[in-house]
Amino acid sequence: MIAELARAVPPESTQQAVGYPSLFLLVVVGSLVPVVPTGAVVSSAAVVAIHQTSPLALLIVFAVASLAAFLGDLALYWLGQRGVRSKNGSLWLGRLRERAAPERLEQARARLDEHGIAVLVLSRLLPAGRIPVMLACLLSYVPLRQFARGAAPAALAWAVTYQLIGLLGGSLFAEPWEGVAAAVGLALVVTVAPAIWRRLRGSPAG
Repeated sequence: MIAELARAVPPESTQQAVGYPSLFLLVVVGSLVPVVPTGAVVSSAAVVAIHQTSPLALLIVFAVASLAAFLGDLALYWLGQRGVRSKNGSLWLGRLRERAAPERLEQARARLDEHGIAVLVLSRLLPAGRIPVMLACLLSYVPLRQFARGAAPAALAWAVTYQLIGLLGGSLFAEPWEGVAAAVGLALVVTVAPAIWRRLRGSPAG
């Protein structure tokens, strides 16, 4: 039975041929439409890379994830710019406004005024921090080229962070699937826990 399962596992070259494009696509889509837990995807890819024989596997995961995050952010910002320039706005700009609470937007605009586009790096690492800062840049008419200068290091820092989460989760278990489960759990905790804590603090006492 075990031998049959081992033979059923695709060879490493096939895993890479399918895995890297899938990682790229999922992160880009997740940057545009936040239905994909992109952090968990990167952490899982890092766990799989640990168990591969190629010494460049982790480096390729990092390169693919950071490039995809960067291009996804640029695409979303460009779509938002079209809405800012249009008299009637746009669907993308409307969705960005819906996902940025007024108080978070005001905080983002204050940080943008104080620190400039460097604030993009921290916003990429904070749960629910990316969209308010991106919207603040849009409403402040920050050019796409200037936005890209902040988005590039932000994507690199984001990819490193979630890859390290994957390495931490994957190092605890010998089996890849156990490491993937642990990495996904850690990534989701990092992503979701702060938002739940803010809601609990903001809810009125019962």
